[in-house]
Amino acid sequence: MKLSADWITGFVDGEGCFHVGISKHSEMSTGYQVLPEFTVVQHERDVQVLHALKKHFGCGVVRTNHGDRMAYRVRKRDHLMKHVVPFFMKHPLKTKKRLDFIKFRKVLLKMSAGDHLTAQGLDEIREIAAQMNRGESR
Repeated sequence: MKLSADWITGFVDGEGCFHVGISKHSEMSTGYQVLPEFTVVQHERDVQVLHALKKHFGCGVVRTNHGDRMAYRVRKRDHLMKHVVPFFMKHPLKTKKRLDFIKFRKVLLKMSAGDHLTAQGLDEIREIAAQMNRGESR
């Protein structure tokens, strides 16, 4: 199955998620780990679409998400920066999800600069992440 760029953009607008998790991690200099993730979830009957996304981006994994749901996930920062971010910069999302993507990219750029390894940088990332995906605070 070959997917067009416009189809992927529309599909991710409806079904995708750009998420930045922050979890305690004693071995990190700040005591926390920043975990960016791009995810698309579908019912198992449509798993072929998730495999087509994986093939298109050339990275990520397709795994069981929960029950009869499957997920395509990209978590490696290098893959996000080399494959996912450039795609959505070239083919912008049309819904409010674009704002989440812009914030997601900003977090990735801060991480590339090493900001997530300082208390101030982590606070800035936490503030950005709290504004994403319906603005739920962390």
